[in-house]
Amino acid sequence: MFQTALLVLLLLAVLVALGAQFGLFAGPMPRDLGTRDGRLKPPAMTPSSVSSQARLYPDHPQRAYAQIEPLPVTGGGPQTLERLRRIVEGLPGAKLARRDPGYLHVLFVSRWLGRVDDCEFWFDPRAGVIQVRSASRLRRRDLGANRARVEEIRALLAAG
Repeated sequence: MFQTALLVLLLLAVLVALGAQFGLFAGPMPRDLGTRDGRLKPPAMTPSSVSSQARLYPDHPQRAYAQIEPLPVTGGGPQTLERLRRIVEGLPGAKLARRDPGYLHVLFVSRWLGRVDDCEFWFDPRAGVIQVRSASRLRRRDLGANRARVEEIRALLAAG
C-alpha cells in the first residue's frame, strides 16, 4: 500500500514537471496589454494583480487590493525605463517581451511550474511617473507575489 502511494506521488510529480516544461501552466499571452487612452489594462478581477492606475477604475471589485504607487522618474522617462529594463532583466525568471519607446513588458516565469506574470511599465508624461501593472495569468490569488516584486523593483530603482 505504502509503495503504491509513493509510486503514484512520484508519477504525479513527474507529470507536473513535464507539464511545466511544456508550458501548460504559463497561460495564454494577453492580447490587450499596453496603453490605451493613457491607461494600462485594468487590474485583474481576482486578487492576483497590482496597478498604479487602479484608482482610475472606482467601481472595480479589486481596486483597493490592486492599488500600488507608481514608480518615480529620475533623470527623465526614457532613462528611468532603461534603468528599469536593466533591473528587471537581472531578476529571477525575467524575460523581456516587448520594448517600445516609453513602454516595457516583462514576463516573470516561475522556476518550478513555469507560471507567468505579466509586468508592464509605462512612462506617463502627464503625471511624470512610471505607471506599473503586474498580474498573474492563471492564478486567482497571487499571495502578494506581484506586489512584492514591484516593491523589490522600486527599492532597486531607488538604490541607483
